[in-house]
Amino acid sequence: MAITAFGLVYLSSLFAVAMLSGIFSLSAASLYLVMDAVDVAFTEAAVGAGISTVLMLGTLALTTRREKTSKDNKALPLVIVSATGALLIYATLDMPPYGDPAAPINHHVAVRYIEKSGIEVGPPNIVTSVLASYRGYDTLGEVTVIFTAAIGVMALMGRSRKPRRKQKKDRA
Repeated sequence: MAITAFGLVYLSSLFAVAMLSGIFSLSAASLYLVMDAVDVAFTEAAVGAGISTVLMLGTLALTTRREKTSKDNKALPLVIVSATGALLIYATLDMPPYGDPAAPINHHVAVRYIEKSGIEVGPPNIVTSVLASYRGYDTLGEVTVIFTAAIGVMALMGRSRKPRRKQKKDRA
């Protein structure tokens, strides 16, 4: 994933960038699957590798194929990204180790979901119970955001690409 990310930064061909971003999302989906986050992996594969790649390729049909380079200061974005990355890494130092059975998540809601979701909600699948009932409003919000973004993209792509004709002077 890191090699793909560096490739995204250094390539100037926007088609290659669109393809690499799809590969990056598919790699992230595989990583989520290995970490037993199947619902997140499915969403990343569908949205990140699927819809986003198609939308980027559709955008390329309306724009140029090469990135326009500018002579702006490139150090400022690097400093901002590095500082943000350092803060995020610092924030993870307070987290329990991955897979720790003593982590707070394993002692509060996870136990309730496992033991009572079939009785309280009905579906035998715990993931379905969590997404459809316990986190129903959150899931509805996510779907609303994706739907609104799709409508916005379709509205932008539906605009006419034909240039306006210059009015011809009447010959009289």
